[in-house]
Parts: sequence; structure tokens; C-alpha cells
Amino acid sequence: MPATIVDGTAWRILGITVFGALIGLVCAFLALVFVDIVEFLGKLLKSSPEARRGEFKIPIWIALGVPIAGGLLTGLLIRFATTLKKAQGPPDVIRATQARRGVMDLREGLVSTAASIVSLGAGASAGQYGPLAHLGGIIGSAMSRLLRAPAQGSIGVGCGVAAAIAAAFNAPIAGLIFAHEVVLRHYSLRAFAPITVASTMGYMLANYVFDTTPLFDAGDVKIRYPAEYIAFVVTGLLGACVAVALMRSLALARKLAKSSGIPDWLRPMFAGVAIGLIALWIPDVLGIGDSVIREGIETRQDVGYVFLLMIAKIIATSICLGFGFVGGVFSPALLIGVLLGNLIGSAVVLLTGDSHSALALYAICAMAAVTSPVIGAPLTTILIVFELSGNYDLTTAVMVSVVFSNVVGYRVFGRSWFDKELSNDGFDLSLGRDKVILEERHVRDIVVEDYVRIDSFEPLETVRQQLIESGRADAYIVSESGYYVGTITINQLLALQDTQAMSTKLAGDVATPASIILATDDSIWEAMERIGHFVGETIPVIKSKDDDTLMGVVSESDIVRSYLDTIYELRREEHAAS
Repeated sequence: MPATIVDGTAWRILGITVFGALIGLVCAFLALVFVDIVEFLGKLLKSSPEARRGEFKIPIWIALGVPIAGGLLTGLLIRFATTLKKAQGPPDVIRATQARRGVMDLREGLVSTAASIVSLGAGASAGQYGPLAHLGGIIGSAMSRLLRAPAQGSIGVGCGVAAAIAAAFNAPIAGLIFAHEVVLRHYSLRAFAPITVASTMGYMLANYVFDTTPLFDAGDVKIRYPAEYIAFVVTGLLGACVAVALMRSLALARKLAKSSGIPDWLRPMFAGVAIGLIALWIPDVLGIGDSVIREGIETRQDVGYVFLLMIAKIIATSICLGFGFVGGVFSPALLIGVLLGNLIGSAVVLLTGDSHSALALYAICAMAAVTSPVIGAPLTTILIVFELSGNYDLTTAVMVSVVFSNVVGYRVFGRSWFDKELSNDGFDLSLGRDKVILEERHVRDIVVEDYVRIDSFEPLETVRQQLIESGRADAYIVSESGYYVGTITINQLLALQDTQAMSTKLAGDVATPASIILATDDSIWEAMERIGHFVGETIPVIKSKDDDTLMGVVSESDIVRSYLDTIYELRREEHAAS
């Protein structure tokens, strides 16, 4: 093998390693700092379940004032510090990798991160893992540009997301798979290598430098009876029902918020009032709820309280996220799932006596069954459980629950809450990535100005001469203001050449509008759909649906070529080795 090839390969491997390692270390560090800040604010402001339990009596002005003030500050941040007037999150990370080549606005992203810190620090019933994944994405995108690797933008985003998730969960394999399964949605070797390095760096930083506490410790649980697999199937089905209830509740809350008439920037404050009042009676709804998750896994609790808390958590999370607090759905789904599992475990005890496995088994199965359909990541959820427990029995049980949960959840609601949010914004991934990219590309990018353009007051003889000289079959007729009037074909002129009309009529008298007219802001996907029955040389392109100014023409081959270029580009990215 020539030395130059060996040297080139070595440099590529070194570059991939350095690229992934740098992004992984920075994103993991920032993710861990994020977690520490939120935890510190929870203790300082008495806005977490742990802090509330440490106080016999919290003044009402703190119990209500903190979430109300946090909501107001969150609303002001989003209203006045962002240009889009909306917070960003995991759906924006997915959008960036699926259609925008991994380019994310750093300033907008950092404001959303600050808003999520304020929201979670004030006790909003939301999650930290979504904001962490988003933070990793924006930093990964920014560092790709800083390292002069803009072509690696999507991979940089994936590296950042993987490192953040790996650091937050102490689960490097789960971080790696999450980046591929949810964000990139492909497993090319070119992406796999740097993301693996980044995820490993995130895990090492969290495990050896920060010494973080794992989310849960399942202990050495075993499946005592094969018949319990039936219970794991039932757990998956019930988990799907609860996951769908959570997602529909979130959608309903957002609809209510929009129809409420409350200004966008004031809505989080009203959510703060609601969460503050609920927490007066049920403080466990506050914040992320990591301690509540651990307790639900380890201890069988009062059935009535567990059921009440599960319903309250769904309502509180829906109000907080629906009315403008900034946070994720991952943590609430984990907690709600654990509570469901605690209920299922209690039911199994009631039905079978001692003939059952440990409560932790059912709690974790239900946790995975609720969470995986919400985030659209069944493999990631299974791997998180395996990495945190190292238990094959537990992982096998979780696999069964997750499979049935995702089948039902997908049929009833869709792939995930993230995809539903994107779909509501007109970014529908259900028909594939090529569709959304073609919807992001417009006819204006392929329009040409090399065509026969004739004023409507010109005689038909002038039209005939220009078509003959140009060798074209169609002439496009415009008014004095430049508006498109219609098209005259060479066949029309041949039919009229021996008649009096040829010498007496003007171009505007004969021109007829084309059967297909495109606008510059039409997407390539829309153009592809409309040219199915097109017959002709070229298609006129006007400025917009409200402005008939003729901007140029496109041919059927131009549209098809743009479509094929997109498909080839995607396939190269998804199957690239380096």
C-alpha cells in the first residue's frame, strides 16, 4: 500500500478522534455544569421535592413566589432575548441535522438554555435531558464551525448530543445510540466514529472527574417466574397508554395556551401560579424529580398517593410545558413511568402474593415503556437500563415492555413527541428525510432567465421570429408591468400562420396561461408533485402567489435533477465511511 494512502488515512483517523474528543469534552462539561446549577437553584429556592422535604413549613410567599417569578423571567427571556420569540429544544436539533446541515444559531440556543435553567430552578415540572441534548447540539454545531469543519456540522451536533446524554446518564453507549437513533437517524461510519469518541469522553468526564450519581440502582434483580413475561407485556401496553395520555395532554395544554388570549411572555407566569398551588399539596411534582424516581424504584409506596402523584405529574408537566416554561419531557416521562410501575408492582403483589420478582423490575419496565414512545428512542431506553444496571434479566424484561409499548404508541400517536412538534411546525419526517429537505429547498434556487420573453403588445409575427431565432418552442408573454399573461407555443403559431389573425392579432390576444405555474417560494417537493402530468418545454415561474411578476422558467429536467441531487447527497452522507 502506498505510503501516501497510509499517511492520509492516519491523518483522517487523527482528525476524527480530535474532532469528537474536543466536542465531547466541552459539551459534557457544560452539561454537568448545567445539572449542578439546576440542583443548586432547587436547594437555594426551595423549589425541588428534596428541598421541600427538608423544611417543616415553607412560607407561602416562597412556595408561590418562586415559580411565579421564574415563569415571568422565563417569559421575558424568550420574548426579548430571542429573535424567534420561542424557545428551542430537541426538535430544533433534529431539524438542524435533517435539513439544515447541522447549522444552529448559538445565541438563540444559549438563551433557550438560560431559560431552561430558570424554569427548572424555579421548580417547573419539566425535564433536564431535553435541554441538555439541545445544549450539546448547539455547542457541537458551533465547534464544527470553529474547528473549520462546516461540512461536519451534523456530525458535530451528533457528537454534542451524545456527549451530553452520556454525561447526564453515565451511559456512553446510550448516548451514542441516542444521537444516531433520534438526531441523525442513520449509522454511517463517518458519523459513528467521532460520535463514539465524543460519547466516551462525556462518560469519562462524568464518571472519573465529576463522580456523578447514576439515575437509579436496580440491585441484583432476577426474573423469578417465566410467567411474569405476560406481566411485562401488560406493562408495555399500559405504558403506551400512559405515554399517549401524556403526549395528548401536552398537545391539549398548548392548544389551550394559544386560545387563552394570554400574551406569550406572560403564559409561563400563569403556569407558575398553577405549579405553585399544586405543589402546596403535592411537592413531589416539582422539578426533575430524580429522588422521587429512585424512591419509586426502590420502595413500594401507598397506592393512593402514587396514583394521585402520577395524575398530578401529567397535569403539572402539561401546564408547565404547554404554557411556556422551558424544559424537556424525558424526565417527567421517567418519573411517570416509575409511578406506573410502582402501581403495577403493587397489583402483582396483590394477585400473586410472594410469587413475583422485585418491585424494581416492574418500576423500571414501566419507566422504559412510558419513556421510549415519548422520545422515540426504544434502543436508547433499553441501553440506558442495561448500562446503569448491567443486568441481563432486567434488560430482557425491559425489551419486552418497550417493544409492545412502541408498537402501540406509534400506531395511536406517532413516532414521538418530538416528531409531532416538528409536524405541527410543517416539518413532517413521516415520509422520510428526502421529503423534508426538498420542502426546505425552493424553486427560486433553480429558476433560469434564459427564455423567450415578449411584451403583450407585440405582433404575432415578432413572436414567431424570436421563437425561430432562439430555437425554442414556447414564448412567455408579459404585460407592461412585467406580469405574466400567458404562453404562446410554436404549434399555436403554425396553426395560425395562414390566417388573418397572424397579421392582425397581438401576443396578448393569443396567449393562454400555462396549465402549471410555479412561484419562487414553492418547494422542490411541491414542484415534483405538480409536474406529474406536465407536457411542455418549460414552466413559468412567478414571484409569489400574490405577485404575478414573471421571474423566469424551470424545466421538468431541472426539477428532477434537483430531486436526484438531494437523494444522492443523502445516500452519500448516510453510507459514507470517512
